[in-house]
Amino acid sequence: SAAGERPVHRNAVYSRSSCAFIFICNHCCDPRRCRCAPHPLAAPTALCKHLQQQSTAMLEIVEDQIAELKKLWKNKRLLLHQGLNLAMIVFSALMIWKGLMFLTKSESPVVVVLSGSMEPAFQRGDILFLNNQANPIRVGEVVVFKIKDRDIPIVHRVMKVHEKASGAVELLTKGDNNRVDDRGLYAPGQLWLERDDVLGRAVGTLRYVGMVTIILNDYPALKYVLVSIMGLFVLTNKEEA
Repeated sequence: SAAGERPVHRNAVYSRSSCAFIFICNHCCDPRRCRCAPHPLAAPTALCKHLQQQSTAMLEIVEDQIAELKKLWKNKRLLLHQGLNLAMIVFSALMIWKGLMFLTKSESPVVVVLSGSMEPAFQRGDILFLNNQANPIRVGEVVVFKIKDRDIPIVHRVMKVHEKASGAVELLTKGDNNRVDDRGLYAPGQLWLERDDVLGRAVGTLRYVGMVTIILNDYPALKYVLVSIMGLFVLTNKEEA
């Protein structure tokens, strides 16, 4: 084969410059001198062209961001201004979250379904909106509860409600897709959930939107990369008059 080309089999060579296979007949030994009809796969593939365009666009974006960062570093006043904008975005998100906690009386007003134990009612990746008002919890309602010494809350349905004479309420839950109740999931020796274990009842849902959160939890490094990229774009964003 010619210099700079990798042979694939006796009838084809791979051209790095055109990103395609060049087919020649058995009677020719040099693809540049082959006078036979070209093979239909000799042209560069559409996929290769698309990948080249995407990589070029990404390189241009990276170069632009680096140039903007250099300009921003030289202009300390603009750097401070953009830093304040980033801080305002972060604090605004925290204020919205705290506001939801106050309105719903729940320490976690929005949760993501992490497993398929509640299928078909809720799928993995669904986002649930919770309300933890003092209204009595009834059989059949879907609640989110947290077990002692466990960080991840559980989303299951209430199967039994046991009301004591003192006014205390005990709950027994079960996943719709599970064969047995949740007593095996509770803390050792615990047979019932108490009202304080419940973070809230589900009052709304968004289908599959939470898959982004699941992916970020599965790949923590990706989470930091995305946060860094978002912060970078906020800092380098130009405000138009």
